Amino acid sequence: MIIPFSPPYIDDSVIEEVIDTLNSGWITTGPKVKALEELIAVYTGIPDVLCVNSWTSGAILILKWFGIREGDEVIIPAYTYSATALAVLHCGAKPIMVDVNDEFVISIDAIKKAVTPKTKAIIPVDIAGWPCDYEEIMSLVKEKKIISLFNPESENQKKLNRILVISDAAHSFGAILNKKPAIACSDIGIFSLHAVKNLTTAEGGAICINLPGSFNNSDEYKFLRIMTLNGQTKDAFTKNIAGGWRYDIIMQGLKINMPDICAAVGLAQIKKYDFLLSERKRIFRLYSELFQKYSWAKIPPQDNDEKTSSSHLYALRIKGIDENKRDRMIELIVKTGISVNVHFIPLPMLTLFKNLGYDIEDFPVSRENYSCEISLPIYPQLTDDQVITIVEAIAEAYNSL
Repeated sequence: MIIPFSPPYIDDSVIEEVIDTLNSGWITTGPKVKALEELIAVYTGIPDVLCVNSWTSGAILILKWFGIREGDEVIIPAYTYSATALAVLHCGAKPIMVDVNDEFVISIDAIKKAVTPKTKAIIPVDIAGWPCDYEEIMSLVKEKKIISLFNPESENQKKLNRILVISDAAHSFGAILNKKPAIACSDIGIFSLHAVKNLTTAEGGAICINLPGSFNNSDEYKFLRIMTLNGQTKDAFTKNIAGGWRYDIIMQGLKINMPDICAAVGLAQIKKYDFLLSERKRIFRLYSELFQKYSWAKIPPQDNDEKTSSSHLYALRIKGIDENKRDRMIELIVKTGISVNVHFIPLPMLTLFKNLGYDIEDFPVSRENYSCEISLPIYPQLTDDQVITIVEAIAEAYNSL
């Protein structure tokens, strides 16, 4: 039996929405992107949502908007995908990596120890769709002692007058924290809409602007939208209207807008996202139920009264094994036709970051989580029988060791 790791959910409604876009004669940024932004706004309860062409470009945009530059520091977890750190490096700033806790998310104590007068932002990461402890993080950045360290230089830094909290919500579309969307618990949250994500546009991202009262979020949306279009005052759709050719370039922007042809995929999916999420949760629950009988299986964090995961990944950990045995298990599982993965190789283990001086020995929890983690297939198309087959293959691989 061949079971892929994470195929996109493409049904007739997605195909029809894409064909409608192609037939419309308009495939770049236009009405479909705006419609998707509006539906994400409704789903998250955040009125101002800006779609872009990737999570990474969205993060670079926000860091630049906030005035992040050479000499600044941005705190991130060592246990994340490279994009979290690359966005910081692209702005000339330094990623300050800290360790995570046993639930995979950034350690609050580690953040406290890492704050310096150079700290301009924190990017917590919702690994596997499990929300970070945003209430504690937001309380921390508002403490008098932490605010006294903050050294605002740009206009937006002076307006906020504290460290900016940017949620890396690449995995967590639909996650809940204390009965509200987790994305609404930070200053700005950024979803990834990449092909493997719960909600996809093939490639894409969505920035949810949730800044405090010192900002007009609607105005910031308009400003950021211009920034995504090379600083151009009119998008192509507006320019295409008869007589609307004249435009201006008012800032040094980026070219990171989302096209309608991509938005069409997400537009069809978000209309049935409650179903898609419920199917992921069905699979997550079944995995957890089946693994309960194995003493060697460390089940991922479960939904509770405080936190609800988006069930993006099923990050199983195997007790009592090291990285080499984990890798051997994966080899055996893959031979059965089942695709599995690992999330993630900690940043300090990657060549780029090792060459920049980061050392995995400084992040023991990240290393431990990585060394025994196997990510299992979890997507709406999986049947219960396939889930049972996957669990049996993992048990056989473990027993063979």
